[in-house]
Amino acid sequence: EVQLVESGGGSVQAGGSLRLSCVVSGFTFDDVNIGWFRQAPGKEREGVSCISNSEGKTYYSDSVKGRFTISSDSAKNTVYLQMNSLKPEDTAVYYCAVDHRNTDVRGTCLWMYLEDWGQGTLVTVSS
Repeated sequence: EVQLVESGGGSVQAGGSLRLSCVVSGFTFDDVNIGWFRQAPGKEREGVSCISNSEGKTYYSDSVKGRFTISSDSAKNTVYLQMNSLKPEDTAVYYCAVDHRNTDVRGTCLWMYLEDWGQGTLVTVSS
Protein backbone atom coordinates (compact mmCIF):
# COMPACT_ATOMS: atom_id res chain seq x y z
CA GLU A 1 0.00 0.00 0.00
CA VAL A 2 1.35 3.39 -1.01
CA GLN A 3 1.45 5.91 1.81
CA LEU A 4 2.65 9.50 1.99
CA VAL A 5 2.58 11.40 5.27
CA GLU A 6 3.38 15.11 5.43
CA SER A 7 4.38 17.04 8.51
CA GLY A 8 6.01 20.32 9.45
CA GLY A 9 3.32 22.81 8.61
CA GLY A 10 2.41 25.63 10.94
CA SER A 11 2.01 29.36 11.33
CA VAL A 12 4.87 31.78 10.79
CA GLN A 13 5.34 35.45 10.13
CA ALA A 14 6.44 36.74 6.76
CA GLY A 15 10.16 36.25 6.30
CA GLY A 16 10.20 33.14 8.44
CA SER A 17 11.07 29.55 7.57
CA LEU A 18 9.53 26.11 7.79
CA ARG A 19 10.67 22.66 6.75
CA LEU A 20 8.10 20.20 5.51
CA SER A 21 8.70 16.45 5.52
CA CYS A 22 7.05 13.73 3.47
CA VAL A 23 7.62 10.15 4.63
CA VAL A 24 6.69 7.61 1.98
CA SER A 25 6.26 3.86 1.81
CA GLY A 26 4.87 1.16 -0.43
CA PHE A 27 7.12 1.65 -3.45
CA THR A 28 10.79 1.80 -4.40
CA PHE A 29 11.90 5.26 -3.33
CA ASP A 30 14.77 5.60 -5.79
CA ASP A 31 12.63 4.80 -8.83
CA VAL A 32 10.19 7.70 -8.70
CA ASN A 33 9.76 11.45 -8.81
CA ILE A 34 8.18 13.04 -5.77
CA GLY A 35 6.67 16.47 -5.71
CA TRP A 36 5.35 19.11 -3.39
CA PHE A 37 2.11 20.78 -4.41
CA ARG A 38 -0.01 23.40 -2.73
CA GLN A 39 -3.54 24.64 -2.85
CA ALA A 40 -4.65 27.95 -1.45
CA PRO A 41 -8.32 28.73 -0.71
CA GLY A 42 -10.16 29.48 -3.91
CA LYS A 43 -7.19 28.66 -6.10
CA GLU A 44 -6.16 25.70 -8.20
CA ARG A 45 -3.56 23.25 -6.99
CA GLU A 46 -0.08 24.06 -8.25
CA GLY A 47 3.19 22.17 -8.39
CA VAL A 48 5.75 23.88 -6.19
CA SER A 49 8.83 21.70 -6.41
CA CYS A 50 9.64 18.21 -7.59
CA ILE A 51 12.63 15.91 -7.37
CA SER A 52 13.80 12.88 -9.31
CA ASN A 53 15.12 10.41 -6.77
CA SER A 54 16.90 8.42 -9.48
CA GLU A 55 18.70 11.39 -11.06
CA GLY A 56 18.70 13.98 -8.32
CA LYS A 57 17.23 16.58 -10.67
CA THR A 58 14.94 19.22 -9.23
CA TYR A 59 12.31 21.62 -10.46
CA TYR A 60 10.89 24.76 -8.87
CA SER A 61 7.99 26.91 -9.85
CA ASP A 62 8.85 30.53 -10.53
CA SER A 63 6.92 31.59 -7.46
CA VAL A 64 9.28 29.77 -5.07
CA LYS A 65 12.57 29.62 -6.97
CA GLY A 66 15.40 30.91 -4.82
CA ARG A 67 13.40 30.59 -1.61
CA PHE A 68 12.47 26.91 -1.38
CA THR A 69 14.77 23.90 -1.54
CA ILE A 70 13.69 20.32 -2.12
CA SER A 71 15.80 17.37 -1.03
CA SER A 72 15.43 13.67 -0.40
CA ASP A 73 16.92 11.09 1.94
CA SER A 74 16.60 7.57 0.58
CA ALA A 75 17.73 6.03 3.87
CA LYS A 76 14.70 7.59 5.53
CA ASN A 77 12.31 7.39 2.56
CA THR A 78 11.70 11.07 3.11
CA VAL A 79 11.46 14.15 0.92
CA TYR A 80 11.89 17.59 2.46
CA LEU A 81 10.86 21.07 1.43
CA GLN A 82 12.85 23.82 3.11
CA MET A 83 10.89 27.03 2.81
CA ASN A 84 12.68 30.31 3.53
CA SER A 85 11.65 33.94 3.17
CA LEU A 86 8.02 32.94 3.39
CA LYS A 87 5.39 35.31 2.09
CA PRO A 88 1.67 35.58 2.88
CA GLU A 89 0.95 34.29 -0.64
CA ASP A 90 2.67 31.01 0.32
CA THR A 91 -0.27 30.28 2.62
CA ALA A 92 -1.82 27.01 1.47
CA VAL A 93 -2.26 23.34 2.22
CA TYR A 94 0.89 21.61 1.04
CA TYR A 95 0.73 18.07 -0.32
CA CYS A 96 3.35 15.62 -1.43
CA ALA A 97 2.66 13.17 -4.21
CA VAL A 98 4.50 10.41 -6.02
CA ASP A 99 4.81 10.09 -9.78
CA HIS A 100 5.25 6.48 -10.89
CA ARG A 101 5.50 7.49 -14.56
CA ASN A 102 8.79 7.66 -16.39
CA THR A 103 8.84 11.43 -16.85
CA ASP A 104 11.01 14.42 -16.04
CA VAL A 105 10.57 16.44 -12.86
CA ARG A 106 8.97 19.36 -14.66
CA GLY A 107 6.36 16.98 -16.00
CA THR A 108 5.67 15.73 -12.50
CA CYS A 109 5.10 19.23 -11.17
CA LEU A 110 2.77 20.14 -14.00
CA TRP A 111 0.58 17.02 -13.71
CA MET A 112 -2.25 17.41 -11.20
CA TYR A 113 -3.64 13.90 -11.69
CA LEU A 114 -1.05 11.83 -9.88
CA GLU A 115 -2.46 8.71 -8.27
CA ASP A 116 -1.03 8.89 -4.77
CA TRP A 117 -1.15 11.90 -2.45
CA GLY A 118 -0.60 12.64 1.19
CA GLN A 119 -3.24 14.18 3.42
CA GLY A 120 -1.66 17.64 3.36
CA THR A 121 -0.19 19.99 5.91
CA LEU A 122 -1.31 23.59 6.41
CA VAL A 123 1.14 26.46 6.11
CA THR A 124 -0.06 29.89 7.20
CA VAL A 125 2.12 32.96 6.69
CA SER A 126 1.00 36.19 8.32
CA SER A 127 2.11 39.65 7.32
